[in-house]
Amino acid sequence: MAFYQKRGQESFFIFIMLKSLILESFAPLNYHHLTDMNKKGKYVYDWPRPMVTVDAVVFAVTADAIKLLLIKRGNEPFKGRWAFPGGFIGIDEELDNAVARELQEETGLTGVRLEQMHTFGKPGRDPRGRQITVVFMGIINQGLDRIKAGDDAEQAQWFDINALPSDLSFDHDIMAQFAIDRLKSKLTAR
Repeated sequence: MAFYQKRGQESFFIFIMLKSLILESFAPLNYHHLTDMNKKGKYVYDWPRPMVTVDAVVFAVTADAIKLLLIKRGNEPFKGRWAFPGGFIGIDEELDNAVARELQEETGLTGVRLEQMHTFGKPGRDPRGRQITVVFMGIINQGLDRIKAGDDAEQAQWFDINALPSDLSFDHDIMAQFAIDRLKSKLTAR
């Protein structure tokens, strides 16, 4: 009789566990589930994952010129070559916060209104591995002299859109042309 009671208790416990798992699997996702995914070791998969970065394409529109803000990279890859300000996002960082942080760290610019422009992710665009970047675009018409290189940028400088360096890092030449075309369409739409 004691064996039957013990086996009955185990069966009842297993039944309760299965019921709980089934009900939980049909429960709608909530914020608690999303934050659990950031815990180390949770939801780790065998297939490779790409790196995610953000880049800031900032235009200065003045009466006599349209300029783009670039930084000279202080680190490999492409050390000493020009690029848009940008970098890796933090694991718990929103994209718009990440791009504002990178812009401030590398150029000193703050308060620039940035909007998501395009995502670039062609395989091979970064020699460090599979990398996808979300590009933000902004336009300023004052405070051009506020730029100051910082963090991993050796230099920050404005370039006329018709005289950009020919050896931009990564695929930033493609990004620049995309952004220039986007800006021109915005300006003609006004």
